Amino acid sequence: MRHARRRVVRRVTRLAAVGGLLLGGTMVTRAMASETPAVPAPHTFAQQARQAGTMGEGLVRRLGPSRTAGTWIGSDGRPVVAVTDKDAAAAVRAAGAEAKMVSHSMNELKSATSTLRSAPRVPGTAWAMDYRTNRVVVRGDSTVSADDWSRMTQVAGGIGSFVRMERTQGSFTPRVNGALPILSTGGRCSAGFNVTNGQSDFILTAGHCGPTGSIWFEDSQASARLGKTVTQSFPGNDFSLVQYEGGKAGDGAAVVAIGNGKGVQITGAADPTVGQRVFRSGSTSGLRDGEVTGLNATVNYPEGTVTGLIETNVCAEPGDSGGPMFSEGIALGVTSGGSGDCTSGGTTFFQPVTKALADLNVKLLVAAPAAGGANGKASAAPSASSPQNAADPGAASPGSSAPAGGGASAEPLLARLTDPRNVGPGLLVIAGSLVALAATRFIRAEQDRKAYRQYYSATWN
Repeated sequence: MRHARRRVVRRVTRLAAVGGLLLGGTMVTRAMASETPAVPAPHTFAQQARQAGTMGEGLVRRLGPSRTAGTWIGSDGRPVVAVTDKDAAAAVRAAGAEAKMVSHSMNELKSATSTLRSAPRVPGTAWAMDYRTNRVVVRGDSTVSADDWSRMTQVAGGIGSFVRMERTQGSFTPRVNGALPILSTGGRCSAGFNVTNGQSDFILTAGHCGPTGSIWFEDSQASARLGKTVTQSFPGNDFSLVQYEGGKAGDGAAVVAIGNGKGVQITGAADPTVGQRVFRSGSTSGLRDGEVTGLNATVNYPEGTVTGLIETNVCAEPGDSGGPMFSEGIALGVTSGGSGDCTSGGTTFFQPVTKALADLNVKLLVAAPAAGGANGKASAAPSASSPQNAADPGAASPGSSAPAGGGASAEPLLARLTDPRNVGPGLLVIAGSLVALAATRFIRAEQDRKAYRQYYSATWN
């Protein structure tokens, strides 16, 4: 019995170690992992990406916020820098980047967002700087009343014409409901990335998934305990740490599953750039891709305001919360929330990984670049000034492929769970049963967490 228990825990550990994986909804998702060699050759796409990102950010820092208004990756893969005067434009071109003359500096854009933050908070609104159009875009979802939208429009009008108002379909909600790989008394979510503090390993996931003390399980009887939420930051930020029950993530710690038993090796963490192609994996909608459309976004969820988020046009659905966003094997963010779905599209926001790692004082578990295996080891502290960008945004890939789970022994479980043929109404019924069973056993003694979970279930129809 003891050996059987040990095998269950080992399988559970591998299951959570692969990040925001699994069931993929009722649709067949694309397994898009590339076959990039473990040791990249000189002048690889990834190297070009780092160089492009470093150049754009470096020029912005050197010229300053009064003469620039952000940087992004152009369609040709070159960095583009928004500038406010001819001398700054000449400096950008001399460095080999493209310059775009704009009317409003970064200082003006930041002043606009500060004014919006100081206005009375309206749940269901969000805003971000659109570097490419030199505007601040304010969005209001379907829950925002006509009166509240009118008041927000008046605030925007007082700032200037470079603040654009847009209504959006659906509502800005954290993505919590759905068939999930991990189940908790505090809610249901996708696992994100594996991290360590040097003594214990943790799952980095979304903060809104559950309060500190939430217990996470994988099996229907809630007998295979995965771990406990030991740190939560939400609202304000949107990240949390789930400490593994045994203290270690196990095999496959540096692999993010993307479906069909396949995964992507995670080799580092960085900040994204506007225009970069990115990928997101989640337990409801599987692997999806899109591009970064804004940085330092603010979202007014019903529960509170979260700032400093990454705005994208990657779709997401309930249950994808906490799942990883990455590109070329570089960890970028964990899924926070958004509006829309993967049928009609929408806007999805992500908590930057670098911010979470710095605040939590943990390091990402990464794959050794020269090793073919998926065993993870802690990365060095990430650098916010070295973003992983797309030298050709349309050509970016998730990263180097690897078996999901890190070993042959984990494959049967993962293959069964990620096989699209096994996903259907029956699985959704089973998932609902899992929630009911766990709730019956654990939530009655924790009324505050029950209310927390029920609230999220009600926010998404």
